[in-house]
Amino acid sequence: MKKPVLMIVVAGLVLAALWLLAGRDMDLQSLRSVLVRIDAVQQQNPLTVAALFALAYVVVAALSLPIAVWLTLAGGALFGFWAGLLIVSFASAIGATLACLAARYLLRDWVRGRLGARAQGIEAGLARDGAFFLFSLRLIPVVPFFAVNLLMGLTGIRAWTFYWVSQIGMLAGTAVYVNAGTQLAGLDSLSGIVSPPLLASFAALAVFPWLARAALGLWQRRRVYAGWTRPRRYDRNLVVIGAGSAGLVSAYIAAATKARVTLVEAGEMGGDCLNYGCVPSKALIRSATLAHQMRHAGQWGLTDSSPQIPFRAVMDRIQRIIADIAPHDSVARYTALGVEVLRGHARLIDPWTVAITAADGRVQRLTTRAIIIATGARPLLPPLPGLDLVDPLTSDTLWTRLQGQDHAPRRLVVLGGGPVGCELAQAFARLGSGVTQIEAAPRLMMREDPDASDLVTASIRADGVTVLTGHRAARCGIDEHGKWIEVDQDGATHRIPFDQIIVAVGRSARLTGFGLQELGIASDRTIGTNDYLQTRFPNILAAGDVAGPFQFTHVASHQAWFASVNALFGPLKTFKADYRVIPRATFTAPEVARVGLSEAEARDQGIAVEVTRFDLAGLDRAITDGAARGFVKVLTAPARDRILGVTIVGDHAGDLIAEFVLAMKHGLGLNKLLATIHIYPTWAEANKAVAGQWRRAHLNPRLLAIVRRFHDWRRG
Repeated sequence: MKKPVLMIVVAGLVLAALWLLAGRDMDLQSLRSVLVRIDAVQQQNPLTVAALFALAYVVVAALSLPIAVWLTLAGGALFGFWAGLLIVSFASAIGATLACLAARYLLRDWVRGRLGARAQGIEAGLARDGAFFLFSLRLIPVVPFFAVNLLMGLTGIRAWTFYWVSQIGMLAGTAVYVNAGTQLAGLDSLSGIVSPPLLASFAALAVFPWLARAALGLWQRRRVYAGWTRPRRYDRNLVVIGAGSAGLVSAYIAAATKARVTLVEAGEMGGDCLNYGCVPSKALIRSATLAHQMRHAGQWGLTDSSPQIPFRAVMDRIQRIIADIAPHDSVARYTALGVEVLRGHARLIDPWTVAITAADGRVQRLTTRAIIIATGARPLLPPLPGLDLVDPLTSDTLWTRLQGQDHAPRRLVVLGGGPVGCELAQAFARLGSGVTQIEAAPRLMMREDPDASDLVTASIRADGVTVLTGHRAARCGIDEHGKWIEVDQDGATHRIPFDQIIVAVGRSARLTGFGLQELGIASDRTIGTNDYLQTRFPNILAAGDVAGPFQFTHVASHQAWFASVNALFGPLKTFKADYRVIPRATFTAPEVARVGLSEAEARDQGIAVEVTRFDLAGLDRAITDGAARGFVKVLTAPARDRILGVTIVGDHAGDLIAEFVLAMKHGLGLNKLLATIHIYPTWAEANKAVAGQWRRAHLNPRLLAIVRRFHDWRRG
């Protein structure tokens, strides 16, 4: 209750002061008459008058009362230029800082609640540029100073920074008004103080820090490129290295904007997603799902049957699907779009030159204005003793290595309990493999909330997977009985025999062999970039898995827009990559989809949330489909209709999440979702249902009581 009471007190003081001032004439003649009365007191007690004047000025500035200009004139008239400037300068800066701190204490939490995730981006920008913004606003009175005080209080700018920037920034304007106060007797109006030439001078001063910063940036860029010889002309506007999701989108945008662009790819067009990741895994999951449904056909009123699984045909189907989608990412298509596609390995020679080595050993050098590195990532093989002896599979290699086999691996170990490991473990179990899944963490899918993880784990176990969480892989080997892996649980070890092992413990960015280290480009786990996806050389950018922080195909495409636009139009305008609303999905059965915060993340970050949950067991379409399991969970700001995060577990979760992604991206709340017509019976009604539960929890009991009395009255 402290803040509301304090707000009432402050508001009361401001209103009282305004009421006292309302009946007084605020003009130069009135000011002169007041100063005449003060003059006699000042002659006898000059220090007391100066101290009281400074205190009054601090109070006026702190309460944001609209009489600071008059007090500044009075300061010049009473104390002369230098003494008046000293008193007014310090008093105004102190009062402004108090106003800033008051606004921060009383209103900042409320404003942050309204802005949501956007507040973090705004505060990060102000942490970097806040002093420049404040200095510019102080130098030119475009925005009233009291408004600047209140607005800056809602940001994260440090109080000391605010004080000294205000002290220096307001000095020029304060000097003008104090000087005018020393000439108060001959002053006719306030318009005579701030003339157009003076405002123009202030404007020039306000622009100066930004010009200085631009000059500093130019100097820093020159330092970065020092020692390199820039070409006189360029063969290309843009060279893109890598034809995965990020590279393809970058090349497409460049061609669409009529830039001359070359796309370089050493492997298969379409990158990992088409050839090794998203496409083949989802094709495998579809076949596995159908086999599962045949085994459990009784749930739909049919007869359970044991499916015959010609594994060779399943794998052939996967290759056909890849071939069907491949034309979307083909050389022919992108050539028709205006992209020059070169097959070969690209290496940076200098910040503007790329050497491309073809399969036959020929080397072609291209000079280019800008370069986008989109080389993707590869499966990570951990330093597990003996792993090389057991010929491990990865999510990249299994599609070709298992091609042509008549049966799925009889005994399969999946190492890793993340999304890829869970998808593959369940799919192969449904296709007939005896699967053991090993995860060192205490549960599967550690990035999701326990309730989501538990549902997926139960489903995977129901499909026959032996899930060993809390087990650390110690070593692998081969003996007379075949391949094995040794696992450790709390110091106790045992061996698990297998025929094949799939390693799915993460992916590492492809960073070596492209000349990054030779150019001094930071490339530890990913390529080091700034908010604009630029490396230490502003004309060399990165996008996709190689840039991080997310390894999703849709994020790679998203980043590609920022990278390509910044690469092509950087000298004119750059755009910060926007990661505010990033959805993701794991295509297990049930699927898990999430956008924004999870409950665990909110707790760890100290963010207060309200949780609304709708169980899919209550959804008509889920019941008709025999899939009444899972939930929709929405995190909102307490007592606010603002979505902070959504987790959906159930069939079609990856599709259902899209409505919430749209809502979060454009600031729509659950009331808007509730007011939107959803077709019956569909899965999308689950989104409306959770919005309805949230609304019922926020009905106003007093209003309901009034409505009840109204209805009672109408019945007579």
